[in-house]
Amino acid sequence: MTERAAPFHCPYCGDEDLRPSEEGHGAWECAACNRAFQLKFLGLLTRGLRRSDGGQEI
Repeated sequence: MTERAAPFHCPYCGDEDLRPSEEGHGAWECAACNRAFQLKFLGLLTRGLRRSDGGQEI
Protein backbone atom coordinates (compact mmCIF):
# COMPACT_ATOMS: atom_id res chain seq x y z
CA MET A 1 0.00 0.00 0.00
CA THR A 2 1.15 3.54 -0.69
CA GLU A 3 1.40 6.48 1.68
CA ARG A 4 -1.77 7.41 3.51
CA ALA A 5 -4.02 10.01 1.96
CA ALA A 6 -4.23 13.17 4.02
CA PRO A 7 -7.53 14.97 4.60
CA PHE A 8 -7.59 18.61 3.48
CA HIS A 9 -9.57 19.95 6.43
CA CYS A 10 -11.15 18.93 9.73
CA PRO A 11 -14.68 17.53 9.27
CA TYR A 12 -15.78 19.30 12.48
CA CYS A 13 -14.38 22.84 12.30
CA GLY A 14 -12.98 23.08 8.75
CA ASP A 15 -9.48 24.10 9.85
CA GLU A 16 -6.43 22.79 7.98
CA ASP A 17 -4.08 22.33 10.96
CA LEU A 18 -4.17 18.49 10.98
CA ARG A 19 -1.58 16.00 12.15
CA PRO A 20 -1.47 12.19 12.00
CA SER A 21 -2.50 10.65 15.32
CA GLU A 22 -0.67 7.91 17.18
CA GLU A 23 -4.00 6.04 17.50
CA GLY A 24 -3.36 4.11 14.29
CA HIS A 25 -3.75 4.11 10.54
CA GLY A 26 -6.18 6.75 9.28
CA ALA A 27 -6.37 8.61 12.60
CA TRP A 28 -5.92 12.39 12.58
CA GLU A 29 -5.89 15.18 15.17
CA CYS A 30 -7.05 18.75 14.63
CA ALA A 31 -5.02 21.34 16.53
CA ALA A 32 -7.68 24.03 16.06
CA CYS A 33 -10.66 22.30 17.72
CA ASN A 34 -8.70 19.65 19.65
CA ARG A 35 -10.69 16.77 18.15
CA ALA A 36 -9.48 13.43 16.83
CA PHE A 37 -11.12 11.52 13.99
CA GLN A 38 -10.42 8.48 11.84
CA LEU A 39 -10.76 7.98 8.09
CA LYS A 40 -11.52 4.54 6.73
CA PHE A 41 -11.92 3.24 3.18
CA LEU A 42 -15.06 1.09 3.08
CA GLY A 43 -14.97 -0.14 -0.52
CA LEU A 44 -16.16 0.64 -4.01
CA LEU A 45 -19.80 1.37 -4.82
CA THR A 46 -21.55 -0.64 -7.51
CA ARG A 47 -23.72 2.22 -8.77
CA GLY A 48 -23.24 2.91 -12.45
CA LEU A 49 -21.06 -0.12 -13.18
CA ARG A 50 -21.77 -2.03 -16.38
CA ARG A 51 -21.42 -5.74 -16.87
CA SER A 52 -18.59 -6.78 -19.17
CA ASP A 53 -20.64 -9.57 -20.83
CA GLY A 54 -23.03 -7.13 -22.53
CA GLY A 55 -25.82 -7.61 -19.99
CA GLN A 56 -27.90 -4.91 -18.36
CA GLU A 57 -26.50 -2.28 -16.05
CA ILE A 58 -26.20 -3.47 -12.50
